[in-house]
Amino acid sequence: MPDPRWQTLADILLGHSLKLKAGERVLIECFDLADDTLPRLLVRGASRLGASPLVATYQNRILRELVMNGSEDQIQTWAEVDTLRMDKMQAYLGLRGSLNINELSDVPADKMELYNRRYQKPVHFDRRITRTKWCVLRLPGPAMAQQAGMSTDAFENFYFDVCNIDYPKLEKALSPLIKRMEAASEVTIKGPETDLRFSIQGIPVVPCAGRCNIPDGEVFTAPVRDSVEGVIRFNTPTIYQGRPFDGVKLEFKQGKIVRAECSAGDSTQLQRIFDSDEGARFTGEWSIGCNPRILNPMRDILFDEKIAGSFHLTPGNAYDEADNGNRSKIHWDLVQIQRPEYGGGTISFDGEPIRIDGRFIPKDLQALDPE
Repeated sequence: MPDPRWQTLADILLGHSLKLKAGERVLIECFDLADDTLPRLLVRGASRLGASPLVATYQNRILRELVMNGSEDQIQTWAEVDTLRMDKMQAYLGLRGSLNINELSDVPADKMELYNRRYQKPVHFDRRITRTKWCVLRLPGPAMAQQAGMSTDAFENFYFDVCNIDYPKLEKALSPLIKRMEAASEVTIKGPETDLRFSIQGIPVVPCAGRCNIPDGEVFTAPVRDSVEGVIRFNTPTIYQGRPFDGVKLEFKQGKIVRAECSAGDSTQLQRIFDSDEGARFTGEWSIGCNPRILNPMRDILFDEKIAGSFHLTPGNAYDEADNGNRSKIHWDLVQIQRPEYGGGTISFDGEPIRIDGRFIPKDLQALDPE
């Protein structure tokens, strides 16, 4: 008999995240899964609802070979086939295992750029994200536990604790923050090696409470494209395009990244990422993280961007729901944690401090603070 927490997660995904209905088609993509419990439960659950589940399984080592050795024609054909499939879907679930988070780290930059341009953008940015109900999540395993610095059993307990939260309750708690962000014009962020300001006036504000990511807990918008000014250092280690980076520091002028450096990682690759296209040096998202049970980074953005007391700023493509007009092949969420043990910091809306050292100041927002 499977662990009942898997069934709880399957129910959240089908009932809350996708709100899957009879007659809808859902594509379940599985990457490097060591345990098939969740996809099996999802197939059963979707079928009981009268929906049509389709399942595709992948190995990231084979994906690496396709990207490493792919010609433009081959990747274009691959994208055309998967675009046709995505066009037939009303819903999508991406289940990502974690056998090796660095599997793509040695893919040459030009090959990764080709893959992003010819496959990722048309299939996922242009189709899946904009035309389906979707949710993406990582699944626990020994490699992910090692990444988090935990035993396998301890990490599994942590995983279900942060993923299987009461999302309707969280959704209600996010409402006051949404209203304050919608009313705000200028955002000011201060902290160690950070003095940043930008406008969010007129940009929609979107709550995230288990619809597109599991775990979840954030509210996002986007800076007005040319409004970002100042400097920021991100204190959360990150992996992008299969490569690790620590201590990424950016300087902005008129919305554009004019200087980028990192304390650890491939600085040449860092510059290449921001030179991917014109939009890569402008931002497409700004978000406040507030899952009260996620406190420390584990170099996994689906968890780290939800850390209580954090925010993330995203060079690259803007989402349609909170569109500032920026377009890019990249979308790189970079996280700064502002709780005291990470150096502290302040977020202010129009000069009023909203959060200091990771804790909200207004009483109507304090339900989002760590428990």
